Amino acid sequence: MHTDATLVVEFLNTVNVEEGTDLLEDPRRWREWAAGHGLRANPATEARAARDALRAAIGDPRLPGGSLDVGTRISLTDDGPALVAEDVIGAVFAACARLVVRGDWIRLKICPADTCLWAFYDESRNRSRTWCSMRVCGNREKARGWRARAATG
Repeated sequence: MHTDATLVVEFLNTVNVEEGTDLLEDPRRWREWAAGHGLRANPATEARAARDALRAAIGDPRLPGGSLDVGTRISLTDDGPALVAEDVIGAVFAACARLVVRGDWIRLKICPADTCLWAFYDESRNRSRTWCSMRVCGNREKARGWRARAATG
């Protein structure tokens, strides 16, 4: 089951800095990704602009901040009003809006390791998680810091 957070994080991670890959560069894989989420794929240039804007908004240091307008609909359903979108960008931004309303937007983060920059959802109780993985990126950074201190000491 995809939650709002997983949809947003999976979309943000369609680019992999460490591996140097971008799912949006392969039209077939991009359409498959969208279809796997029950959505229509936007043109890759639009999806890239949306992804970059969102990544910048949550802290990707490589990208300039900016604004972006995305169209969604509000539909009255049996469960009440709901944001509705058929394409990836609309669905991701609708999910982001719901995260904001719930106060969970600040849980979306970008790993600060410059070789990683993986997006993740911070599920820690006090929202203080820094690294995508303490075992990998956190350990690397701590070891790097230790070596730097040892070299100067």
